Amino acid sequence: MKKISVISVLAALVLPAFANETVVPVEEKVVSEIAAVEQSEKTISQQNESAVVDQVAQQYEEPKFEKQEKASNPKTRFPRGMQLGLGVSPTSGLNAFIGYNNKNFDSFWAKRFGVRFDFATYSPIKNKLNSRINSYIGDEGVEIEDTLKLDNVYINAKHVGAMVDFYPFGNTWFLGGWRVSGGYMSGNLDVNADIHGTKELGRIEFELGDRKYSYSGDEMHGKAILNWKYSGPYVGTGFDLGLFWGIKIYMDAGVVFADNHAKIDLNVPLDGLQDITNDVPQNVVDFEDLKTQFEQAKTKELSDAQKELDKVDYYPLVKLGFMYRF
Repeated sequence: MKKISVISVLAALVLPAFANETVVPVEEKVVSEIAAVEQSEKTISQQNESAVVDQVAQQYEEPKFEKQEKASNPKTRFPRGMQLGLGVSPTSGLNAFIGYNNKNFDSFWAKRFGVRFDFATYSPIKNKLNSRINSYIGDEGVEIEDTLKLDNVYINAKHVGAMVDFYPFGNTWFLGGWRVSGGYMSGNLDVNADIHGTKELGRIEFELGDRKYSYSGDEMHGKAILNWKYSGPYVGTGFDLGLFWGIKIYMDAGVVFADNHAKIDLNVPLDGLQDITNDVPQNVVDFEDLKTQFEQAKTKELSDAQKELDKVDYYPLVKLGFMYRF
């Protein structure tokens, strides 16, 4: 029988235990390290691929800008939209205005609203205008009686005011020029005319009420006066039509709801005035009762005329001219 040494027995007992405690953990550690290396290589590969993709994407990506509060259109900046106008008005004279309206605003409402400060006066052109009017009337004047006429007509007017314009169609092509306007106006109109009579056509006579009068002299000179001072809300409409380089034709038509009515007066000299109602000439200045009757008759005629003027509550404003919008 083969002999088994004590060392062999101990080796048989010890080596399996050592193998379980030492060999197996070493194998597991090696496997774990290999897995970690593979995972690290995989991560590095993914990072490299991501970096390459980002680099390629940046070459084709649109430029990025820092976030702004709001993109602004340079055309909407002040003073773009400033407007200046110059024209004429038959009821106010030489017309001018300064205002602001910017059709390039992004806001729906901002592009539709504008403001204007409007003023007009006859002062620069009143002499030429009145000369032309009187030239048109001619030397014969305007006949009011067989031997009385109106001539030497003098007109003067002015107004000043502020308006808000609303453009319903904004900047929509042709319709964008139409506007509705509202505001406040103040002004006045003065009209004077001479009442002139001569004996070239016969006796200078006229009627006031139920009385008849005449002048004993060869001539008479009186004056008819109309004055209208007004203030009030303005409502109107208008249009501006573009031509070129910002130059436009503008038109406005509207009315002022006047707080006052036009006033009329009549100045008739008493010197040489005779009452011929009873076919017996009597000098008015010599009899107090005749003077009173004349003043009463004149007052009644003016009152009747004033009643007609009091029916007119609106002062018309019509303007036409050229404007420039920056």
